[in-house]
Amino acid sequence: MTTDTPARLLQLLSLLQTPREWPGGELAERLGVSRRTVRRDIDRLRELGYPVQATKGADGGYRLVAGKAMPPLVLDDEEAVAIAVGLRAGAGHAVEGVEEASVRALAKLEQVLPARLRHRVSTLQAATTLLTSGDGASIAPETLTVMASTVAGRERLRFAYRDKDGSASRRLTEPHRLVSTGRRWYLVAYDLDRDDWRTFRVDRVSDPFATGVRFAPRELPDGGAAEYLRRSIHRRQDTYAFTVRFTEPAETVAARVPEWIGVPEPDGEDACVLRGTSNAPMESLATRLAMVGCEFTVREPGELVDCVRELGARLMRAGGTATP
Repeated sequence: MTTDTPARLLQLLSLLQTPREWPGGELAERLGVSRRTVRRDIDRLRELGYPVQATKGADGGYRLVAGKAMPPLVLDDEEAVAIAVGLRAGAGHAVEGVEEASVRALAKLEQVLPARLRHRVSTLQAATTLLTSGDGASIAPETLTVMASTVAGRERLRFAYRDKDGSASRRLTEPHRLVSTGRRWYLVAYDLDRDDWRTFRVDRVSDPFATGVRFAPRELPDGGAAEYLRRSIHRRQDTYAFTVRFTEPAETVAARVPEWIGVPEPDGEDACVLRGTSNAPMESLATRLAMVGCEFTVREPGELVDCVRELGARLMRAGGTATP
């Protein structure tokens, strides 16, 4: 029996947050108290602002409904660990569709987790390996959470950085935004040593350190962070247009290709055409197209056609089949 009223209220709230209706008798049995005590605890939760709805009947039932000003969410140990592990895995591998909000949530959650739960999260994370498609580099979740905290707190960030050519440097920045492209994470920040805006690939960052020094936000040129990153990437890399025809309906292909490649358009009843631009290496795009798992024909550019042919010949040789 739970005699500590605050602890019992938290346990009751945790049960009510499950999307179902709880009979009063079952709640009483779970908490080890009388039904009268359950009713009093329900009234206390309502006084605290939790919208608990009751239904009439022989046993009566209670459920938590959405409110306009919902008080803080309460998680038990297992729920907190599950959420933290899921967010760390998704953020660390830049899974398509994981936005900056997920990283901010991870930073907030890990900040308030007790030491015993942080140890459980780290242990489970160390024992787990995710199978990824290889489109993006793996990132330490701690790197993202440190960055997210400095973005939210407008705090200067220092880190080591490795450029594309392998040269190493130390950077002191005023972080503006974290941006996910689906394959990679980027930091848009003002580089104090270079007195200019820069974008940094997060998988090339190491030893991020929040300095504790606050700064006044600067106005970012070229619109928002996502637009600035897009222009920055296009300035640094050559892009090319491509057109590919698949012998499958558009909805089938759309479910198998990431959005960064493009959106297929119907081309007849059982075919579609995918048009887009890319700055990825052509061999990487050819491999990604082959992973769609259906017949396709590259219409342009000619370099991508040659790359697909070379990839096909290599796979045939690997399977012990003579190249035609």
